[in-house]
Amino acid sequence: MTRVKICGVTDEKDRDAVVAAGADAVGVIHGVPVDTPREVNEATAERLADGIPPFVTSVLVTMPTTVQEAVRRIDSIEPDAVQVHDGLSPAELGALDSRITQNIVAVVEAGEPAIKDYAAHADALLVDSVDADGGGGTGETHDWERTRDLVDSLDAPVVLAGGLTPESVGEAIETAEPFAVDVASGVESSGGKKDHDAVERFVRNAKRASEGAV
Repeated sequence: MTRVKICGVTDEKDRDAVVAAGADAVGVIHGVPVDTPREVNEATAERLADGIPPFVTSVLVTMPTTVQEAVRRIDSIEPDAVQVHDGLSPAELGALDSRITQNIVAVVEAGEPAIKDYAAHADALLVDSVDADGGGGTGETHDWERTRDLVDSLDAPVVLAGGLTPESVGEAIETAEPFAVDVASGVESSGGKKDHDAVERFVRNAKRASEGAV
């Protein structure tokens, strides 16, 4: 069964709607140098993560420049997992892994030359369409067939992101057969605000497609 992560939650109402829709993971963005309406301050990130119930994974999405910076944020917010965009090398991810108990999701582009090195130091890889600053959430799709090649060639679980919507997620899952899918802008009514109906349809369509792919 393909897991579903809804990313970029900014308030309790959206967080609770994401949980009620049946998402497996909720992403909270904090500590990124890019301009995004989905980023929240540390206190809000801590509050949102703390309110995510058992059996749903809270994910801190961040872009640290050093291992120590990442550790400080993780220790403060205490998520179940951390998603690292840009900033840290594969070796630094390994150093981070030795200092935290959370699982690490490393964000990469499908054509990243060091993708196997990242896979060696992360618990999962998230394949996204990133911008020039290394941030995701661009709303742009990429080659799902290429992601399927990664799924087949890597031992690490692969999460598919980048331009997914309730209408496209089924085809994306059938094509790439990823461990999980991740969406932010594709289920929003405006920047940083979730469309609860779109969230429900995304989760429903993802689950249906993954059942058909079994």
